[in-house]
Amino acid sequence: MRARIYKPARNAMQSGVAKTRNWVLDYMPASAREVDPLMGWTSSGDTQTQVRLSFASKEAALDYAREHGIEAVVTEPKPRKPNIRVGGYGENFATNRRGAWTH
Repeated sequence: MRARIYKPARNAMQSGVAKTRNWVLDYMPASAREVDPLMGWTSSGDTQTQVRLSFASKEAALDYAREHGIEAVVTEPKPRKPNIRVGGYGENFATNRRGAWTH
């Protein structure tokens, strides 16, 4: 059995870092999905792809995989880019702007 261990990225709809602190272990699909000819639904007989385990650390996820004989591939997270914007919305209308105010 193969699995992937990664730290999930934040959703495009969220501004915070909720649900991105834990490491996740997802099983890789063992068989391809099939399209049902009558209804057109996509289905699979592999139920392990529905399992998603979360761990507090990468080491804990690797230990779990080792104990249960799971071949795990670790994907390291990309570092976040620092926010280089100084100030807030009010800075757009400051009287001491360097550039011309165009709207």
